Amino acid sequence: MGGWFGDNTAYEIIGLAGDTKTFDVRDAAYPTIYFNMFQENRIFNQFEVRTTGDPAAIAGDVRRIVRDVLKTVPVTRVTTLADQVDSNLVPERLIATLSEIFGALAAVLAGIGLYGLLAYTVARRTNEIGVRMALGATAGDVGRLVLRDASVMVAAGLALGAVLVLSTRPVAASLIPGLKPELAGPLGGGALAIFSVALLAAYAPARRAARVDPVVSLRGE
Repeated sequence: MGGWFGDNTAYEIIGLAGDTKTFDVRDAAYPTIYFNMFQENRIFNQFEVRTTGDPAAIAGDVRRIVRDVLKTVPVTRVTTLADQVDSNLVPERLIATLSEIFGALAAVLAGIGLYGLLAYTVARRTNEIGVRMALGATAGDVGRLVLRDASVMVAAGLALGAVLVLSTRPVAASLIPGLKPELAGPLGGGALAIFSVALLAAYAPARRAARVDPVVSLRGE
């Protein structure tokens, strides 16, 4: 092979490498040629070192070996592949972090709203609950009634949320070319977290409903 960068130097091809990202993980892979940096007189070069241990732990040894072998070649910067990928994904990671924060805040607000709604419902249904208990309903039956109402509301909200997540999946996938978002784990984990927050919010109203004195509630009626 010859004619690289306008010169007439002949190069021998010794192997093929698979497609890879070079500068930006969002870019599509393009044709790339790798040279032996120790044989090329260029101003700036990079070389990779593969290790099975902690890359940061061998940085000092790599610097020392390069300094001993090539005394005129300074090693100006050492970084790991993980750090390079992380620095390239700062906007996405920032968006993900903000999404987690806003998601947690939304879960708390949803729990507070559900608690207020159920507390108000229990207060308005005190007489009904008293009648139910006077007719033989137990405290457990009343508590399960409140929890069932909360579960129905949460299930409806989760179903709507799942539809929105599935419909916006292409938008998330378009942010990074080649990304295939996994929905089963995050969607299931999020639904479980929301349901847990809802049950926690419904516990106090359910407990309050279960402790209603039927005599007092009927007397108020």
